[in-house]
Amino acid sequence: MLYESCAGLDVHKDTVVACLRRGHGKRVKHEVRTFGTITAELLGLAAWLSENQCTHIAMEATGVYWKPVWHILDDGAFELLLANPMHVKNVPGRKTDVNDATWLSDLLAHGLIERSFVPPEPIQELRSLTRTRKQFVREKSRHVQRLQKTLEDANIKVSSAISDLMGKSGRSFLKALIAGVVAPEELANLGSSRLRSSRKQLVESLRGKVSLNIVSS
Repeated sequence: MLYESCAGLDVHKDTVVACLRRGHGKRVKHEVRTFGTITAELLGLAAWLSENQCTHIAMEATGVYWKPVWHILDDGAFELLLANPMHVKNVPGRKTDVNDATWLSDLLAHGLIERSFVPPEPIQELRSLTRTRKQFVREKSRHVQRLQKTLEDANIKVSSAISDLMGKSGRSFLKALIAGVVAPEELANLGSSRLRSSRKQLVESLRGKVSLNIVSS
């Protein structure tokens, strides 16, 4: 046994089941308590573990629910270990939150939990920022594709003359359509010199295709 006083946490969306394991020689005592996941409850969890001289805490990486618990407990008072759920899977049998927390504490006490990497807070913030940016870029691409599909459905071959629908020429063209401009020659004269150089091709694709009904749709 490596740690005399340690704890296993079974973390859920609204509750944290904590099993405090204290061992002296061959004598082992488990004490289980359940806490909420709001900040005040998590601070109570930290205080309870600290009062009982708990040194090490293990929890499973379950979705995003472990993160608030980790942030509250990660103040230097405890050694935290994040476990991969597949690596600490319990033996077959009746599965309960209490059993899971107790199992984690027993594994931790004997050094049988493989630590998962948890980056420092600045790296976590950077990861969150880049992940959000990636999602925004994907959303933007989907909206542009939806616009292009709508124009293609109306047989408006703008893509043959405008490579970037969200560029200067493309935006001018879309704003004019929304404003009710339906004359092909007038639409073709919008935007950059490149668009004007492709005026004949664009006019032919627009002729007889642009109507108020299409614009309103």
